[in-house]
Amino acid sequence: MTRVGLYPGTFDPVTLGHADIIRRGAKLVDRLIVGVTTNSTKSPMFTFEERVSMVEAEVASLGLTNVEVKGFNALLIRFAEAEGASLIVRGLRAVADFEYEYQMAGMNQQINDRIETVFLMADVSLQPIASRLVKEIAIYGGPIHRFVTEAVEADVAARVELLGRKGSN
Repeated sequence: MTRVGLYPGTFDPVTLGHADIIRRGAKLVDRLIVGVTTNSTKSPMFTFEERVSMVEAEVASLGLTNVEVKGFNALLIRFAEAEGASLIVRGLRAVADFEYEYQMAGMNQQINDRIETVFLMADVSLQPIASRLVKEIAIYGGPIHRFVTEAVEADVAARVELLGRKGSN
C-alpha cells in the first residue's frame, strides 16, 4: 500500500521554509502531494496559476522523485480524500501557528478521522520566514534573498516592479 501525504498551502510565494517542509515531509510518505490552493482570507501577490508554476519549479529543483504539485480549490479534507492521502503535513514556526493548526486538525478529524495531521517544526534557521513578511519586505525594497531561492526572488522582484514599490520617497 502506497502511503500518500498532502502538504497544502497558498505558497504566495514559496519560501525556503516551505522547501524544508517539502523535503522532510517527502521522507515520511511514499508520495507527497504539494497542494497549492486558494484562500479567501488572503490577497495573493501571484495568481493561482503562477503559484502552481512557481511551486512546480521549486519542487523540480529539489530533485525529489516522490513529490508532485497539484492545484486545488476545495475543502482540504475532500481534496485529501480524492488524492488518497492518509496524512496531512503542516509546518509550524511558532506557538501562534500551533493554535490555528491545532484547531484546523481537529476540524479535519471531525470530518474524516482516517486522515492524520502531522506537524513538522520548521528548521530553527527558517522559523521566522513567512510568505506574508517576504512580500512586505520586498514591497518596501528590502532584501529577501535569505528567505527564498534566486528564482523566486526574481519572480517577486518582477511582481513588485509591476505593482510599484512603496516607501521610495
